[in-house]
Amino acid sequence: MPELPEVEVTRRGVAPHLEGRVVESVLLRREGLRWPFPPDLPKLLAGRRILSTGRRGKYLLLHFEHGTLIIHLGMSGHLRVLPPDTELKKHDHFDLVVNGPEGKRVLRLHDPRRFGAVLWHPHDDGELDQHLLLRGLGVEPLEPGFDGATLFRASRGRSAPVKQFLLAGDVVVGVGNIYACESLFRAGIHPKTRAGRISRGRYDKLAIAIREILAEAIVQGGSTLRDFIAVNGQSGYFQQTYFVYDRAGVPCRNCGSPIRQIKQGQRSTFYCVNCQK
Repeated sequence: MPELPEVEVTRRGVAPHLEGRVVESVLLRREGLRWPFPPDLPKLLAGRRILSTGRRGKYLLLHFEHGTLIIHLGMSGHLRVLPPDTELKKHDHFDLVVNGPEGKRVLRLHDPRRFGAVLWHPHDDGELDQHLLLRGLGVEPLEPGFDGATLFRASRGRSAPVKQFLLAGDVVVGVGNIYACESLFRAGIHPKTRAGRISRGRYDKLAIAIREILAEAIVQGGSTLRDFIAVNGQSGYFQQTYFVYDRAGVPCRNCGSPIRQIKQGQRSTFYCVNCQK
């Protein structure tokens, strides 16, 4: 599944082609993905200008004067900006056609497994952060409000393993499986340690590690996941620098001990038993 860095890479890729552009048309090639498409979406957006792009966790946001288009890439989706005459592929489910100085461009959502989403939040429904999918999300890890104190306060009394604490999304948003594994390794914290037993000092290190790992991944175009490619069709290469993720049995880059793999909450966790205590 595309995680925060991949979605941010996508946002940065589409922004120059969308911001300030007027929507000419919307094409829906099925009734919906994970949830139904808003049936009146073509009428709602045609002739309207995209003011800006944004991101909340793993959700891409296109802001209009009268509301916000919310896009989620699901398990296997990706967005491309293409010339309008580009040949359709199987699983191309949604097109947003815009006009700009360079002519028409199409923002096209390709989603083979159909776990993605395209939803509309009108301003009349209230603040965007109160949308059903957004209101329970934690702080953004790359914004000023995130630090070790945030993690420490929220973890008090929690018995869940720290990795599950990070993945839950209600304290800090967008730290998915790959980047949780890498951040815990950099901070030297064992993924099975109970969240409530970790000290403030160690959470300070973890918050710094999360910020660093996510920022590095964005610069490197994210990770090349099974189905994810960037807007320009290129793959990310952060996976070339993994220290633990998907490296079970391979010597640790720091100490040489074999990287271990366990299951936590139906997901694989990778860690070094020597470097993470």
